[in-house]
Amino acid sequence: MKIVPPTAEGLAGAAGILRKGGVVAYPTETVYGLAVNPSSESALATLFSIKGRREDNPVLLVVADLEQLTPWVKEISAKARNCIEAFWPGPLSLLFPAADMVPDALTAGSGKVCLRCPACAIARELCRAFRGALTSSSANRSSEPPARSLQEITLAEIALGIDGGVLAPSAPSTIYDPGEGRILRPGCISEEELRAHC
Repeated sequence: MKIVPPTAEGLAGAAGILRKGGVVAYPTETVYGLAVNPSSESALATLFSIKGRREDNPVLLVVADLEQLTPWVKEISAKARNCIEAFWPGPLSLLFPAADMVPDALTAGSGKVCLRCPACAIARELCRAFRGALTSSSANRSSEPPARSLQEITLAEIALGIDGGVLAPSAPSTIYDPGEGRILRPGCISEEELRAHC
C-alpha cells in the first residue's frame, strides 16, 4: 500500500486509482474506511472479496454534500431532511429509498441505500476529488477489529492509503432508518438526540 498525505495531489492520485477500479483506504470520523467506485460491479466485488464480506450485508456510502447524495436516492423525506440538517456532516448514516441505478450489491436487495456525509474533512475531500459518492466499509476483514491507523491495516489488496494519522477511539456511526423511525446500529448519535431532531 502506497501512503500519501491528504493533500490535493494525494487526493487526486487516490481519485485516479478509484476511477480505475482500485481500492483506497482513508480516514473517517470513526475508523479507517475502504473506498471503491460504487458504480463499478467489479470494484464492489473486489471490496467484498478482500473483506470476506457476505453478499447479504449492504455497503454504506459517503458523500461530500447533498448534490452527491441526490443521484443515489429516489427521494429525501421531510424526516430524513430534518436528520440531515441536524447531524450532517457527522456520524449519522441514513437509509433512503434507493434510486434505480443503485447496484444490488450496495442494498443487499433491500431497496434501501445507506449514506452519510462524514464529519471528517479528508473523507469529504476525497469524494470531491472523485466527484461522487464512495463506499465506506471499515478497513479490516469482516469480524476483525476496525483500524484506527493505516499501520493497523493488514489487507494486501489496497492500492493507496490516505494518511489521517491515528484516529481517536470512537463508537461507529449510528445507522438510522427515518422512514421506519428505527435505529439499525447504535453509535455516536443517541436515540434521544435522534428523537429530538428527527
